[in-house]
Amino acid sequence: MKLNLNRPLAFFDLETTGVNVGADRIVEIAILKAMPDGSELIKTLLINPEMPIPLASSLIHGIYDKDIANEPTFKAVAAELAEFIGDADLAGYNSNRFDIPVLLEEFLRAGVDFEMSDRKFVDVQNIFHQMEQRTLRAAYKFYCNKDIVNAHSAEADITATYHVLLAQIERYSDTEFEDKQGKISKPVKNDVDALHTFTNMNKPVDFAGRMVFNEQDQEIFNFGKHKGKTVEQVFDTEPSYYAWMKQGDFPLYTKKKLEEIWTRWNKKKEQLKQEKQQQQVVANKPKPNPNVKPNPSAAPPKKPKPAVEVTNDMLEQLKMKFGK
Repeated sequence: MKLNLNRPLAFFDLETTGVNVGADRIVEIAILKAMPDGSELIKTLLINPEMPIPLASSLIHGIYDKDIANEPTFKAVAAELAEFIGDADLAGYNSNRFDIPVLLEEFLRAGVDFEMSDRKFVDVQNIFHQMEQRTLRAAYKFYCNKDIVNAHSAEADITATYHVLLAQIERYSDTEFEDKQGKISKPVKNDVDALHTFTNMNKPVDFAGRMVFNEQDQEIFNFGKHKGKTVEQVFDTEPSYYAWMKQGDFPLYTKKKLEEIWTRWNKKKEQLKQEKQQQQVVANKPKPNPNVKPNPSAAPPKKPKPAVEVTNDMLEQLKMKFGK
């Protein structure tokens, strides 16, 4: 079918250095401009973000620092992109919450006045989420073709959840799934270990998502100014961050896991300190001179004479000898 358009609709997607709207930068932008006559115009550009791309982000979109080293900055192409979009309305997937705010930040940094007041915004994800609701009631209806009786009572909800899982295992047992790295598998199995792996793809450390595991199974912060850094790395450079979190408004379990990492980090520090001290002792110990050879004819060292008890006769002899 053909979209009914009064003016162009520009579908666009961004790949970025991260998900912080205010701080992260664009590394790739693709725009499909649907025209009222049914034709389509496409423009795709790699962008030098003028900052390193974190490995965690590169593993998702496949763009590394070397790929954008010689590409133009956003400022260099901002006017070209604004002209290509023109007066088009904007569309995307999760674009209202992420892509549009990031794009506007970049235009503002570049000094380009990208007027938004007269544009319409179509977020395809919002259509999906609202039309295909992600509630337990909707899932029970979709997978089991039943309505929950006494919905929102704990027993009814948990019984429905149990039956939804059974239906999911049966429905997806032979269904392929492609993850963000392009790996294809059949993850929904009648196996708790497999289901655990599939339903914990973000690998949280504390379940609140403040800390997650990276690809090397190291704990990293998932929020704030240290987002993407390992927790131990932050302790090395800013140990006061631990105290700030312990005193802050964070879940108790987050604090518990943070304390475990802190204790482990301190043990490592103490162990390294002891190893360094031992190495210093060995380094300071006098070493035998290889140029000095032992003399086999040298007399053995004299043994000290045992102490002799002083008697009265000995004292009398001394008086006579010295006339005292």
